[in-house]
Amino acid sequence: MIYTIKNDKIEVSVEDLGAQMRSIKDAEGKEYLWQGDEKYWNGSAPNLFPYIARLTEGKYTLRGKSYEMPKHGFLRNSVLKLKEKTQTKMVFSLTDSEETYKMYPYHFEIKVKYELFENEFKVSYCVSNKDKKVMYFGVGGHPGFQVPVEKELSFEDYFIEFAKGTDMKRVGMSEDCFVTGNDEAFPLDENRRLSLHHNLFDNDAIILKDAPSKVVLASEKGSARIEMETSNLGYLGIWHKPASDAPYVCIEPWSSLPARKDIIEDLEKQDNLVSLKPNGYYTGFFKVKIVK
Repeated sequence: MIYTIKNDKIEVSVEDLGAQMRSIKDAEGKEYLWQGDEKYWNGSAPNLFPYIARLTEGKYTLRGKSYEMPKHGFLRNSVLKLKEKTQTKMVFSLTDSEETYKMYPYHFEIKVKYELFENEFKVSYCVSNKDKKVMYFGVGGHPGFQVPVEKELSFEDYFIEFAKGTDMKRVGMSEDCFVTGNDEAFPLDENRRLSLHHNLFDNDAIILKDAPSKVVLASEKGSARIEMETSNLGYLGIWHKPASDAPYVCIEPWSSLPARKDIIEDLEKQDNLVSLKPNGYYTGFFKVKIVK
């Protein structure tokens, strides 16, 4: 089922399957969110939990036992319960079940909260450890935005802008999308812009660490832009379908990284995961502002 919140400037629709956004529209009805296409990518804005991207052989270990989990975790394939809804806010919840416990042996609750503020919306991830042991996880978003934002422009007219002087690194990744440990400098145009072109993603996602908390998707030739601000989500993925002319770009704030190449990770030892003490609480969020 799809639920909608709106104010006089923005409207956001979210599906209970994965608490995935399905639409972001302005007051004139213009759509900003990628609507999915078999040719490129069926998704629009999946939420990722309790692991980001790939595990080596689809497995991890925890306290000496092996577990299997799908890519990007199980949240995106789970139906969440709508716990709260007003005209401008909705909160979805998933708690552990017998099925999740087989993949991820923790008692937990994750809430995905959507809130509207003028021409901006906020997506919050609120994780509670209901277990008696330390809980390790990754969480993040995968929203895709239509590019060009303005139809008369082209994909190549756009750039992603970061704070000037940012000293971020590109995370080294293998051809099959595992962490290699070979991070490198990530030079930008004018020391602040990543100009978009389709072959940027021929080797899959660009994953950045130490990125600034605010990025902007914009074009010098247009007036509309999309601003994103993040908190407690320390990595940023930028992606569209590799080796394609896909008319969208995903800007993905993550708390952690995929598995290392050829290593079946022990969750207790993967140092970029969030560790949450018994009865502990974590929150991270991203905000998106539509500026015209």
